[in-house]
Amino acid sequence: MQNSSRLKIGVVCYPTFGGSGVVATELGKALAETGRYCVHFITYDQPSRLDLLSNSVFYHKVDIQTYPLFRYPPYELALASKMVNVVKYEKLDLLHVHYAIPHASAAFMAKQILASEGRHIPVVTTLHGTDITLVGKDPSYAPVVAFSIEQSDIVTAVSASLRDETYDTFGVKKEIHVVPNFIDLERFKKQKKEHFKRAICPNGEKLLVHTSNFRKVKRVDDVVAVFERVREKIPAKLLLVGDGPERRRLEQYCQEKGLFEDVRFLGEIEAIEEVLSVADVFVMPSAKESFGLAALEAMACEVPVIASNTGGLPELIEQGISGFMSQVEDVEDMAKNALFILDDANLPTFKTQALRRAKEFEVAHILPQYEDLYHLALKK
Repeated sequence: MQNSSRLKIGVVCYPTFGGSGVVATELGKALAETGRYCVHFITYDQPSRLDLLSNSVFYHKVDIQTYPLFRYPPYELALASKMVNVVKYEKLDLLHVHYAIPHASAAFMAKQILASEGRHIPVVTTLHGTDITLVGKDPSYAPVVAFSIEQSDIVTAVSASLRDETYDTFGVKKEIHVVPNFIDLERFKKQKKEHFKRAICPNGEKLLVHTSNFRKVKRVDDVVAVFERVREKIPAKLLLVGDGPERRRLEQYCQEKGLFEDVRFLGEIEAIEEVLSVADVFVMPSAKESFGLAALEAMACEVPVIASNTGGLPELIEQGISGFMSQVEDVEDMAKNALFILDDANLPTFKTQALRRAKEFEVAHILPQYEDLYHLALKK
């Protein structure tokens, strides 16, 4: 470790709107804000939530060169080389890589290169979800994922469910520490947006909201199916936030079913907290969720959640208190539970309980867990 009063950490992540990139960026920012860390982000593009107007946060772009010889540019090699460069010239103390593929394997390669030069760099790997539950299971990647996990100095997972699935899938012996995702309650809080609510729900309709990347695993069809059943009983509107491969087909379905006056597709929105501030219920019927960060963001904005009881969601949502969970595909039960929450006699209590639960995942509660693991890694 360097003699500098601030620990220098390299954060490797995807710079996209996806959960792992958001968590990595928010964690890095929170670390920098303590004044105890300098954080160096290493990725192919600037993370979407990263503000570089700080003397504690830095961004290092991974350049990906294309050559006629390569059908696909070798990003993993470029990333490993960049990690080596940043560790050496910025004198990093530790690398924290988010998402196993290809970040953990690239970190192992960088670590070996540095070791050959007499430099030791501890590596912390955080598993987020589809790097284990979907992509990582592919026979093309599984041996590398398992090896990279075993070779990391410290491994974390965002839920006990993901930890257990990692053990079951890969048979690794490495201890995996559960550190849940977290929420910035300064950003994610209910805002006064009554004018927005009136514009969407001019007649006092109840408002359901869903956000995702519109992949099949998110089961956005079920969101619409739940909404249709709720709409049969009470006046309601639905906002669908995000974009992805399922969007066009769902837009066509809503047009054919005459739902377009009550269903709005908003696309990707950076200030999602503004939309959540006017929602009454958040719907997350996913086939798989390793944690459910979008649900936590909704709860922080005082929005109770209707969800499937899969993956890490039961570790976040308190059944019948901050929301309800149903079996995957059971849209009838989800609609019934949504109507119960939306009853004016019940909704205020559910909103209060959702916020109370979200406060348990405030960044101030989670950050020390990562700090303890960093110091553990530095002793290895």
